[in-house]
Amino acid sequence: MDFITKLPRTSSGHDSIWVIVDRLTKSAHFLPIREDYKMEKLAKLYMNEVITRHGVPVSIISYHDSRFISRFWKSLQKSLGTRVDLSTAYHPQTDGQNERTIQTLEDMLRACVIDFGGNWDTHLPLIEFSYNNSYHTSIKCAPFEALYGRKCRSPVCWTEIGDNQITGPELIQETSDKVFKIQERLKAARDRKKSYADNRRKPLEFQIGDRFLLKVSPWKGVVRFGKKGKLAPRYVGPFEILERIGPVAYKL
Repeated sequence: MDFITKLPRTSSGHDSIWVIVDRLTKSAHFLPIREDYKMEKLAKLYMNEVITRHGVPVSIISYHDSRFISRFWKSLQKSLGTRVDLSTAYHPQTDGQNERTIQTLEDMLRACVIDFGGNWDTHLPLIEFSYNNSYHTSIKCAPFEALYGRKCRSPVCWTEIGDNQITGPELIQETSDKVFKIQERLKAARDRKKSYADNRRKPLEFQIGDRFLLKVSPWKGVVRFGKKGKLAPRYVGPFEILERIGPVAYKL
């Protein structure tokens, strides 16, 4: 789970989205919220939208948001028996699925607001529907099918990209047009992200005894390594690899 913040405030007062993705089935929930929501209100939303639909998760991976590291959130998850793991900027693969989902969601939101106008939160339910009913290469099916074991049943062909001739009430026609356009935008966003990732992907492996510089980020106003802020060194070391922890993790 993660947050998309700093969005234009809607007439309903929403300016952020809480993105929750299941690591197994890739199904997602996009919950409109306000950035100033307290953890108590987010916890109620979590119980209503996640626990009541899917049960209690075994573990949660989230970013180091102040609300996710609060004592209230940690005590709640501990009482539910859920392990809380926090990702870091130094190891983005930990939360890579959510980051990719957020990039795709932002592309779809941008397209909907440009094409259909209005507030972005009015399009969020259809975007969630389109996302969960789009084919994912990693699981070889749509997240809805992976979650429920069957294809989504709908009165019109909302799950396929193509020219669908339909008849019916104006609301069905309008909704179908939106879903069709969202699906096209989703496919284009996925193809673009995949091309970027393929160009930059380099399968590197290191051996015990190899020596490397460690990249560190300067913290504003904090003195580290004898320097302050942006003048602090970006790389320290070299350090020797002592142990291989996992496919992309090493102990220096």
